[in-house]
Amino acid sequence: MTWDLSRAIALVGAGQLCVLVASALVPVQLDWKSAFAPLPRLIRQMYWIYGGYVVLSIIGLGTICLLHSDELASGSGLARAFCAYACLFWLIRLGLQPVLDAKPFLTRWWLTAGYHLLTVMFATFAAVLGWAGRQCGEASSQQIRSPQVRQPFV
Repeated sequence: MTWDLSRAIALVGAGQLCVLVASALVPVQLDWKSAFAPLPRLIRQMYWIYGGYVVLSIIGLGTICLLHSDELASGSGLARAFCAYACLFWLIRLGLQPVLDAKPFLTRWWLTAGYHLLTVMFATFAAVLGWAGRQCGEASSQQIRSPQVRQPFV
């Protein structure tokens, strides 16, 4: 099986949507209802809003990668910009992974395995999207360097 950029981007898109399964478990596993109970209502609301924005961002990133992988691998300026944004999004999330004190909540083997799997997934997303941004840049540079013959406007 040969791996092309478009297929890798589509798989990253599917993987990003799979991350939402873990995201859905967070409020239950971390017992947000009782943990947030002492906080003022506004703080609780803002936390849910921020979480919602992150979920919607991941849905958007995953859906665009899954449905438009050929276009993202095309070398257009928009493809480069999207790939750069998505790569940066996952690099930041990957950088936060060692800072988060998750150990007290990794009480079962599957939670620990899931945590490490997420780390690998974040790194994979960043690597593939970074590769896509680089490939797009190279393809775009090649297009710019090649002379284009324009037909006279009739």
